[in-house]
Amino acid sequence: MKEYVGPAVFEEFPFLLTDTVSPKIIEDKNYNALEDIYMLINREYNGHSVNKHKINGNLLSVLLYKIKEYFWQDYNPIYEGNRSSQIVKIKEQVEGWRKVTTAVHKKGGKIFAQLWHVGRLSHPDLLKGKLAFGPSAINGKFTCYTKEGFKETITPQGMIIADVEQTISDFQHAAVNAIEAGFDGVEIHAANGYLFHQFFAKCANVRTDRYGGSIANRLRFLFEVLDAITDKIGDAKVAVRIAPSLDQTFGIVLDDESEALYDSLAGKLNDYQLAYLHISGFTQSSVEDPMHLVLETAKHFRSIYKGTLMVNKGFDANTANQVILDGIAASVSFGEVYIGNPNLVERFAVNAQLNCNDRTTYYSGDAKGFTNYSFL
Repeated sequence: MKEYVGPAVFEEFPFLLTDTVSPKIIEDKNYNALEDIYMLINREYNGHSVNKHKINGNLLSVLLYKIKEYFWQDYNPIYEGNRSSQIVKIKEQVEGWRKVTTAVHKKGGKIFAQLWHVGRLSHPDLLKGKLAFGPSAINGKFTCYTKEGFKETITPQGMIIADVEQTISDFQHAAVNAIEAGFDGVEIHAANGYLFHQFFAKCANVRTDRYGGSIANRLRFLFEVLDAITDKIGDAKVAVRIAPSLDQTFGIVLDDESEALYDSLAGKLNDYQLAYLHISGFTQSSVEDPMHLVLETAKHFRSIYKGTLMVNKGFDANTANQVILDGIAASVSFGEVYIGNPNLVERFAVNAQLNCNDRTTYYSGDAKGFTNYSFL
């Protein structure tokens, strides 16, 4: 058996992995881009949030580093595609993010940047009136958080080949800048109904070119991005996140080829020496035993993928440790629970009661509900 450094911790990466210990930006309530740029560059608040989360050698903190829709040449570097998204695009932003990564490293932690593009789940209000991009012009019929709150998505603009190629280049550029900013690696977010997920799904992708139709074609975009990134920063600094069981949410509906597509995806990832494959265990609210589905999904992909496997969704300290002991996964990530419990590792270690998150503070943009939760 492996020697465990702490709860839900494994030997190859000796730290508890958290998903979504996301730095909130102090957003100007009047949506003033100049104020937003100031905060994005300086990161003083985010550096403070790192210190509040007591990062140590047993913690791999994944701060959300997001690639946005900025395909037009007059792109606005703030809040395009998702209101709380950022990219490392310019020198000042790289320097700003370095303050965050430096704070993590000073505490003995490691930090990966999660790269994502929301695709058709964006809204023209965030794109200066322009349509969001999608694989095809099909509305995901979901919601997008804008400066005026949640709004219904609308039919996106189907991407032409030039758009796809530019997006591949954008992801590569973002990954290179992430490493330059001091991140230890990047996680490609191909889940949650976002752009990669849209290319996978028949409900979002009806293309007839090399990016649509067959399973291989619908996977092509992800692997071209993966190749572009690994060509610049190597395999070992790259991870991929997928949600094979996600259904009836984020605009995604499972289809008759979904299982075969994800099996093919996981098998092909064996050709790379990635940091890890991250399985996000989304389940429908109607599922009677969601944890059973999460575990069965993890077992299935453990049998296909030969590298480091990470699982997610609905775990506590006991179930997380058990899934590792059973050899189903090498690590477990925690998301929402980490927001309200900045010292989650310590709480798990002594079986302490967890703080309850105040959901009313989500998307608020200030410190309340993020850095004001109590420690032990």
